[in-house]
Amino acid sequence: MKNLLPNFSHLYIENRAIGYPLSNLALSKFHRSKIIKVEHYKDIFNRTGQDFQIQKASMKLILAKKTAPLLYPLSEMVQDYGTPNIFYNTPILNCLYNCDYCFLQGMYTSGNIVIFVNDDDFMNEIRKQINNLKYPSKPMFVSVSYNTDLMAMENIFPLTSRWINFAAGTKNLYIEIRTKSALFSAIKDMQPSDNVILSWTLSPEYISEYYENSAPPLEKRLKSVIMALDKGWKVRLCFDPIIIVKDWYIIYCQFFEKLFSQIDTDKLIDITIGVFRMNKDYYKRIRKREPRSDIFYNSFSVRNGVVAPDKEIRTKVLASLVEKLSHFVPKTKILIWE
Repeated sequence: MKNLLPNFSHLYIENRAIGYPLSNLALSKFHRSKIIKVEHYKDIFNRTGQDFQIQKASMKLILAKKTAPLLYPLSEMVQDYGTPNIFYNTPILNCLYNCDYCFLQGMYTSGNIVIFVNDDDFMNEIRKQINNLKYPSKPMFVSVSYNTDLMAMENIFPLTSRWINFAAGTKNLYIEIRTKSALFSAIKDMQPSDNVILSWTLSPEYISEYYENSAPPLEKRLKSVIMALDKGWKVRLCFDPIIIVKDWYIIYCQFFEKLFSQIDTDKLIDITIGVFRMNKDYYKRIRKREPRSDIFYNSFSVRNGVVAPDKEIRTKVLASLVEKLSHFVPKTKILIWE
């Protein structure tokens, strides 16, 4: 690993992606990178014989133009928040981080990052969908960071701020930007928007150090959360996935005690909580590669194509932790994935 090239030492760009503002930005920021023109991003991203984990240690950047579909119905793997018109999109494929439990390592064969430079097309697709909602009396909800962490890339590609500005100027639309980033400082001067939910995934220090060691530590994420709340942003906290380790109850209870001694819970819009789960096919692909993490050697059951702890275990874990959370936050603000 010591001999690997630094991240973004190579920049692949589709011929049809040349000339877009995001492409020009990337070329200016990485002017020392080796530039390679390609016909289609999948020729690089989807090729066989790749090693996801080795590539994550030396990520390359791929600039591409996304074609239809530009908007997808929300996966049943995440909460629907009680909203029927709910979708996600993919401005970026793959994440700057590499958490042990992340489904992306089973979804993609490549550890490289794809940036779709035609962000206006994504936004125009949302505008069209708003006028053709199945439930027109309800707002549209879009997760714009489902397959990535937009805020983690904000110092390189200012897509978080771009999406915030878009949502603020679009009626009947709410967007969620889910992150583990400590880069709220990159958008701290923006006016908070009622149309935007900033959702931070937070984990106990033991979990973040062991299973999320490529992401910012808890303390740095927490500082961003507090800053966002103080600035008046809508903030959601995500305790998801809960990793069931030895002494999980003590670890998570101490975590909640510490967390809510520093956060004004009245300012939170809500909290989501769920145990580790993953699409069965993604899980199998990761297991086949002999993963480094002990998560994939635990005992799980499969139901409806989803790998998760046995129902009895996850019910016990969620009930116990929701009861503890209710000491700090009303149960009406706690959304449970089950």
